[in-house]
Amino acid sequence: RPRPVLRQPAVDILQGSARPPSAASAMASPALISDTDQWKALQAHVGAIHKTHLRDLMTDADRCKAMTAEFEGVYLDYSRQQATTETIDKLFKLAEAAKLKEKIDKMFKGEKINTTENRSVLHVALRAPRDAVINSDGVNVVPEVWAVKDKIKQFSETFRSGSWVGATGKPLTNVVSVGIGGSFLGPLFVHTALQTDPEAAEAAKGRQLRFLANVDPVDVARSIKDLDPATTLVVVVSKTFTTAETMLNARTIKEWIVSSLGPQAVSKHMIAVSTNLKACQGVRN
Repeated sequence: RPRPVLRQPAVDILQGSARPPSAASAMASPALISDTDQWKALQAHVGAIHKTHLRDLMTDADRCKAMTAEFEGVYLDYSRQQATTETIDKLFKLAEAAKLKEKIDKMFKGEKINTTENRSVLHVALRAPRDAVINSDGVNVVPEVWAVKDKIKQFSETFRSGSWVGATGKPLTNVVSVGIGGSFLGPLFVHTALQTDPEAAEAAKGRQLRFLANVDPVDVARSIKDLDPATTLVVVVSKTFTTAETMLNARTIKEWIVSSLGPQAVSKHMIAVSTNLKACQGVRN
């Protein structure tokens, strides 16, 4: 498996000094990474890199070949960074000094590496196989994750098949996703990636997906332009269901649905993705 590569160039990483640790992180790791020999060696190396133009680095065929990786159909080319193979070696030595591998292992085991909130970092459970075991406070969280994923799949298939119809009985072919930050960018990235996938493009024929993140009335108008409320499903995405921008846009789109189809139509045309179930009901009622 290819080695992971830092997304940010080493030059950028080392331009400033390390930030002071928080009280919690200071207790967990009393030594600053910037005090290590590995950090100082990398910092000294930056001077040489500054004097080298990327154009000259790109003429080294062996370097360019060494700074690529491929895994399961994903090709990574990081040769267009102001760095050399020596830079990468020094970065890996710094990662070893920081005990990065050990911290990754702790994350996958469900240990509480988030010292600020004293919590496990469990996004890895979202990608874990159904039979995996990731314990948090002595409980395997993977079955709970898969229970939710199964519900998502069931609803998605109901929607795609046309079984979920709107208040007028018409199938829903338009989707407006309302969210901001990660609740907007995550779905947008997936949507953009699948646009070039032949199977996904074929399955999406006759449907359209739009995103609404900005509270600007112009963006709201643009997101619903030429859409028929009777054939539109609105998905409100917010972990806490308290994000001001998302809630304002949700209310605005709700008014658009109600003004055309009546208040009874909301439950057929609006769904939510959130952990705050009580607040979700408030929007639909």
